[in-house]
Amino acid sequence: MESLNTILLHPDRRIGADMERWRKAGGGQALARAAVDPAAVREAIREADLRGLGGSGFPVWRKWDAVAAESPKPDKYLVVNGNEDEPGTYKDRLLLEETPHQVIEGALVAALATGANRVVFYVNPDLALSLAALKTAIELWQASELLDLASTALGRPLELTLLPGSGHYIGGEETAAMEWIEGRFPFPRGKPPYPAQVGVHGCPTLINNVETLAQVSHIVAHGAEWFRSLGKAPGTGTKLYSLSGDVLYPAVYELPMGTTLRELIFVHGGGLLSGKPLKAVFTGGPSCTLLAPVDLDVALDFDSLRARGGSLGTGAMIVISEGTGIVKRVAEYMRFFAHSSCGQCMSCKTGTATMSLLLDRIDTGRGTAADLATLENLCAMLPGTGRCHLITGVVQLLDSSFRHFKHEYRQALR
Repeated sequence: MESLNTILLHPDRRIGADMERWRKAGGGQALARAAVDPAAVREAIREADLRGLGGSGFPVWRKWDAVAAESPKPDKYLVVNGNEDEPGTYKDRLLLEETPHQVIEGALVAALATGANRVVFYVNPDLALSLAALKTAIELWQASELLDLASTALGRPLELTLLPGSGHYIGGEETAAMEWIEGRFPFPRGKPPYPAQVGVHGCPTLINNVETLAQVSHIVAHGAEWFRSLGKAPGTGTKLYSLSGDVLYPAVYELPMGTTLRELIFVHGGGLLSGKPLKAVFTGGPSCTLLAPVDLDVALDFDSLRARGGSLGTGAMIVISEGTGIVKRVAEYMRFFAHSSCGQCMSCKTGTATMSLLLDRIDTGRGTAADLATLENLCAMLPGTGRCHLITGVVQLLDSSFRHFKHEYRQALR
């Protein structure tokens, strides 16, 4: 790996769909190592400090160790979560379309490291190109000796299944994904029990995001120290940042974890359209937090953003320039989340609907000071009241917009 852009997104785009080209470039080496010593693989993941890159930032090794410690009942599942549906996020579909074999190898390495014998690729049904690429890649793996190698090392057949998701935004939550895999509507489950103990069909289940698993084979092949050196401390490795909005060059950029917001927007993104001043950035998609120009030098990693009350989330960065109304944009996103709530938790169902109603009233000049006070009260009451993160993420969005742009809400009232 001579340069950074060969870690996840290979510069030769043709290598992704061609299994032979992928193998000549080193594909399959990590799987061979995992077949020999699965415990060493888990240790490498721990030393690399790989985090869950689907939004949570949870240490991957903890999930892996928890699943590895469980006995099959009678199976163990690994769910590759590709239900990418967060506005402004495009990273997983890019990996599935351009380097599906890398994702599959990472999934099989994880399966060997945890003892999982059933691997389910759970993908947003709207991502037609991703589904087609993955279907072709899985068929090639099923005819390859690499899958036989993995099954032999595991001691029983290793099954690969491709399953389109429900098409619901909430279907990306890990327990909702398990419900859909079992044939039910994707209502999130309460925790505990956690998927590592009671998952798909009551079996121990590991659920990792597509980007997370795409990192695995490189860590195993090149070592934890190499992976850590790619990031900017305290971040490790690389991250795919989905840059969109009012920038000159919107794209998915692979950069060191911990790259600053300023570098991402003004060096790689080319600055703002028409040279307008920066007003705000929605980080991790709209379900996380909103940053202002004062935050331009923040490092885009999980710990640095958390220290500022923010969140990296999926790595989506939606850039807003001066001239765009924050109240209007937040109201638009709130309508999306109110529509996306599964309705299982009353606090989320009524909370998102009420916040959407009040924001629309304020944005259209019909709001009152009491409406704004009600929104502030809801921000204090609702976090943590749902089975999944949706209501908490919505409150983070609204609360961070108050923190930086409260004056715009007051102006809308006047």
